[in-house]
Amino acid sequence: MTYVTLENCDREPIHLLGRVQSFGFLIGFDQEWRVSHISENARTFLPSLDESALGQEARVLLTPEIVHTIRNRLQYQRPDSGPEVIGDLALPGATQRFDAAVHRSGDTVVLECEPAMDPFSETELSAVRNAAARFANATGMKRLMNDAVRLVRMTTGHDRVMFYRFLPDDSGEVVAEARGTDLEAFLGLRYPASDIPSQARRLYAKNPIRIIADVHDEGATIEAASNVADPVVDLSSSVIRSVSPIHLEYLRNMGVTASMSISIVIDGKLWGLIACHHYSGPYMPPLSRRNASVLLGQMLSLALQRRLSKDEQIHDEAVRRVSNEISRAVTNHVPTREALYSCGEEFEQILRADGFAFLYEGVVTRHGSTPSSDNVSALAKAVNTGSDNDIVATSEIGTLFGSIDWTKESTAGAVIIPISRTPRDYLIFFRDEVRQQVVWGGNPDKPIEYGPNGARLSPRKSFEAWQTTVAGKSEDWLPADLRAASHLRITLLEVVLRLAEEAALERRRAAETQELLIAELNHRVRNILGLVRGLVSQSRDPSLTIEQFAAIIDSRLHALARAHNQITKTNWSNSSLSGLIAAEAESYLLDRRSWLTVGGDDVLLTPTAYSTVALVMHEMVTNAAKYGALTDERGRAKVMLTLKDGGVAIDWTESGGPPVKAPTRRGFGSTIIERSVPFELQGEADIRYDLEGVSARFWIPNRHFTVAEKTAAGKTENPASPDEAGASPATHAVPQRVLIAEDNMLIAMEAEDMVRDLGATEVVIVPSVAGAMQEIEQREFDFALLDVNLGDETSFVIAETLMSRGVRIGFASGYGDDARTPATLVDVPRISKPYSNDAIRELLLGK
Repeated sequence: MTYVTLENCDREPIHLLGRVQSFGFLIGFDQEWRVSHISENARTFLPSLDESALGQEARVLLTPEIVHTIRNRLQYQRPDSGPEVIGDLALPGATQRFDAAVHRSGDTVVLECEPAMDPFSETELSAVRNAAARFANATGMKRLMNDAVRLVRMTTGHDRVMFYRFLPDDSGEVVAEARGTDLEAFLGLRYPASDIPSQARRLYAKNPIRIIADVHDEGATIEAASNVADPVVDLSSSVIRSVSPIHLEYLRNMGVTASMSISIVIDGKLWGLIACHHYSGPYMPPLSRRNASVLLGQMLSLALQRRLSKDEQIHDEAVRRVSNEISRAVTNHVPTREALYSCGEEFEQILRADGFAFLYEGVVTRHGSTPSSDNVSALAKAVNTGSDNDIVATSEIGTLFGSIDWTKESTAGAVIIPISRTPRDYLIFFRDEVRQQVVWGGNPDKPIEYGPNGARLSPRKSFEAWQTTVAGKSEDWLPADLRAASHLRITLLEVVLRLAEEAALERRRAAETQELLIAELNHRVRNILGLVRGLVSQSRDPSLTIEQFAAIIDSRLHALARAHNQITKTNWSNSSLSGLIAAEAESYLLDRRSWLTVGGDDVLLTPTAYSTVALVMHEMVTNAAKYGALTDERGRAKVMLTLKDGGVAIDWTESGGPPVKAPTRRGFGSTIIERSVPFELQGEADIRYDLEGVSARFWIPNRHFTVAEKTAAGKTENPASPDEAGASPATHAVPQRVLIAEDNMLIAMEAEDMVRDLGATEVVIVPSVAGAMQEIEQREFDFALLDVNLGDETSFVIAETLMSRGVRIGFASGYGDDARTPATLVDVPRISKPYSNDAIRELLLGK
């Protein structure tokens, strides 16, 4: 005996059998409203039916009022909406009334009639209302399905009602059941996909209800008029269509005498069936109850779709949240391999995977339960042979990739996600094998037998529980898993691309920085060499000995060296003027350095100004030590620094020394003193040789310095603007250039008004991270007020960029402290919405 599948059943044209069940009759009309088809049993219900009715006009069977009613109902009918029902219809010549269903089948209007039974009663209406309420309040899928089978059984009166849910392999499982106490349970039994052939599934999706009143009914043949082009009418939407003999034998083998099924259709696809079985003889619920059952099925489909959509929405939102967190967290400081590992860890739980591995630049990295590195590489290579670049999902790796030896692996399922094009890199999630016992409703392999229907596959005759062990297979990947994998792939492609772009940008910046440094070094070396050459040239004096000339050059070069040393200690940033004068005094005066004092408002000179002032102060100290007040132990020199007139004044005063004589000739030292500050710094210089002592004033514009803050001990601290002189260390002056990142325009405008009222002169508003980054690249800011949440992204990347540039920032949030703030930003001051003037003031001034 050979075992095969039901391929011949799949080919059976069950919608073209040309027969209807005997409990009703069928009449067809062509486009001219002539009778085109009549079932042979119609005369049983219409005794006065003329045998020559075929080909005649509709009026031989129907009154004009009935034709008008049928036309109206056809107008209501929508494609794939099922037949329109006409209740309690009186046909000419009939002794009873009929319930009718009407629909179009191609060019044929199909009218199906059955004897009228009980009309739609308050009982059915109440059942529908109760069902709607219960479905709306159901707490889960299981509860929905259990309520459904109980309500349908109460409505129809069948002995057994089952909820039959289709699985990804098209097999079905009984997941809910309502039955008489004398019947054995079918709950948990599984039936192979071949039990419902593919063409039957298509009809179930198209027609929401299917009735079989008597499994022993052979049905009535449909006769066609002689002039009909296609004598066999398509009965896909028929209510009383006869059933395949194979299916009738299948039901008889199960002991079923009558049945009904209600389709559960979700997103246009057959998702499940409510199957109703009767065992005590023919049974046909009235059309009103069947219609109530259709309505129940439709409401159940909507409730299930809503529940599935809600679950999918929750799952998809979690996927998007994790994807966004990954995208924000990954920066150019994170190696690509580390970023991929982090992505795998985050999505491992979402995909309910047991492990993951990724192949990147030819190297396999694994985590959790995974195959060997060799098999991971072999799996990637097998996928790579395909021409596309799509995600591949399988619950049976060993079957799909037979070329790989998978017998020693514990994993059985995989989702393979390409994360690049050339070369192909992959992130693969794995699921372990799940060995499970599946209980089938009979042997799932059906033997070929020559039965009463000819050389065709007969239905199985034993429905005892048939248990098999399923091995080499993991849990199936659901559509939500594949959507998550697709979302992850997009995120990974963006991350990998961004990392590659950032790495290239970093390399380009490094090259540009290196070129700039080389150019700057070359410029500075040339300037220094030129300055040294000038010092040597200008210091020449025929009256000097070689030793004296060397000493002068040496002292001036040392002054320049000390100046550059002070500058480089602060990474070529601004340096203290008072510190410069003190360094010169200490270097030249040695034990007499206390004879020179410095007081007043210290400033921090720019590197360019520092070198110039260093030479000037060197000459002043040298002259005072050689010829002026500092030659005498009673002599003193005092330097006072005063902020005035948009600059700083350096007042030099000598006293207590020998009488002063003005120089008889102008040497290089005098030139430096008198001309350096005006010429190089656009400042002022004035020196007087009074008898009681030399005095001089130098004035330097404020573009060449910043004001130094002082601690309580008077030590110089960080630079500050001139307007901040004397300010408390805990506060700041009002920032003049402010960036506001806020995605709500009205809130942004209000914040702008508050900031401007406090004294800011330039305020820039941006609604997004991209807009903020563009503004930061184009201009400088003193302060930034950043809304933590900018749409579906956060402002953390803006904050980190500004902090790296020394810009003060403050956070604003309407979510309290819920945002996951990076560790580097937890100390940033924060205010909550709605803003107040006091909160903005404290944030900007740092109070």
